[in-house]
Amino acid sequence: MANPHRPTATTGVASDETLDEGLSRSPNVYPVRCQTCQNLPVLSSSVHAGFPSPAEDYVEGSLDLNEHLIRHPAATFIVRVEGESMRGAGIFPGDLLVVDRSVEPRNGHVVIAVVEGELTVKRLKGRAGQWSLIAEHPDFPPIRLNGGGEPSSIWGVVTSSVRRLDHGL
Repeated sequence: MANPHRPTATTGVASDETLDEGLSRSPNVYPVRCQTCQNLPVLSSSVHAGFPSPAEDYVEGSLDLNEHLIRHPAATFIVRVEGESMRGAGIFPGDLLVVDRSVEPRNGHVVIAVVEGELTVKRLKGRAGQWSLIAEHPDFPPIRLNGGGEPSSIWGVVTSSVRRLDHGL
């Protein structure tokens, strides 16, 4: 008999029970609360990553990071990354990932999944009936979602990554 507390294999989004199970085991998951806004100035000139260009001190407008990063506040969570499996995708330990549970997961999306009762971040690859979670690091093997091993569920789709560059400040 199947354990009712285990996630079930699916190619869709995890159920609320799976969400609760994943949250109870993951202290680094935070619901999004958009109660305050902080508009930041946006300069009209872009920043060149190649050769420098003259700076223009003209403020184009302002930007609220909540509005920029969060499309569906009621379905959005922030998770803190632990581990090295997604370095190749530019996701590093300590990064904050914005996860939208209302987005339908598709091939190639970076997703949060529940595997063996734990939340993990991986890239979703495959097609209907043959989905796998792929790490962006050669030391981590793929995880099959259907047909082999422990049952797994897609918990949400990663829509943004936030990294602090403190530089000892």
